[in-house]
Amino acid sequence: MTTPVWTPALLGTAVDGGRLRCDLCPHLCELAPGEVGECAVRRNNDGALETATFAASVQHDDAIERKPFYHVLPGSRVHTLGAPGCSFRCNYCINHRLSQYGRTPDVPWTASPVDVAAVVDGAAAAGASIGLSYAEPGLAPELTLALAERAAPVGVPILWKSNGFLTPPAIDLVAPHLFAVNIDVKAPDDRSHARLTGAPVGPVLDAIERFRAAGVWVEVCTPLIPGVSDTAAAQAAIARRIAAIDPEIPWHLLRFTPDFRMRRHPPTQPADLLAAATIGYENELAFVYVERALGADYRNSRCRECGSVLIERGIWSTITSSVADGRCAFCDASVPGRWVAPGVRR
Repeated sequence: MTTPVWTPALLGTAVDGGRLRCDLCPHLCELAPGEVGECAVRRNNDGALETATFAASVQHDDAIERKPFYHVLPGSRVHTLGAPGCSFRCNYCINHRLSQYGRTPDVPWTASPVDVAAVVDGAAAAGASIGLSYAEPGLAPELTLALAERAAPVGVPILWKSNGFLTPPAIDLVAPHLFAVNIDVKAPDDRSHARLTGAPVGPVLDAIERFRAAGVWVEVCTPLIPGVSDTAAAQAAIARRIAAIDPEIPWHLLRFTPDFRMRRHPPTQPADLLAAATIGYENELAFVYVERALGADYRNSRCRECGSVLIERGIWSTITSSVADGRCAFCDASVPGRWVAPGVRR
């Protein structure tokens, strides 16, 4: 078993008695020397804030549709990295063997330091993006900035699949370097969200708005979790909150899969996903997606103006795309998204 390699961390403030406040996420942990934060991957080392997340347990290539991103570089590939640790403790987490490091005794440290040059150069050679996913990329701003510094000159986009639980200074730090983020909205209100994750949902919704205002493309996922987000009232509340920020934000509805501490609950039924998708459209969202259970009609993207199928998708891939320079190839209407990689001219 390996042990974490600790490196200097950003976003720390000295407080009384040698303590440090970590300003990365809204937990705002105040750490005495030797203490680690709620996430288990940031610590006070004798007055210096350090992180263990300049590392990855997982590195492999994915289709961008698997993140899921449906309005970002369709048909492209993402070199994905994931490190242990999370600011949430979701009871249903399918990646709990990575995310719950430091909380669950049988979750060991499995990560190794990331070779930034090798990752970026490999992605550039493959024409791929770089994604941080699986656990919580918001805990790795230092790695994100290092990757972005090398990636920007060669036009490699940086993507996050995140819980969005970040402070405004953290968002302002990373937003200029991110091409797109997909953020989970798991519950409609602070109480139910805290019961599931140990944290309120308000900062997550604020993060969506702040990333969007900073020019980062945002897509949102909501898993239909029993007792949390599986009712029409909960889904309507979430859809309204997203639409109030920007009705063009794509909303991905995810089937609940029994795992971790929620193994006895049944998986989401297709009829429930269909009802939730209908609620999304009724609440003025322009793009609502369901990856598998409802077939191609709920994976494909249609033009809001002429109704033509713009992007035809398989389960985890793009089959055809009729988006040209961000416009519908049939009627020339604008199609919201990020269709061209940075540094690529059209």
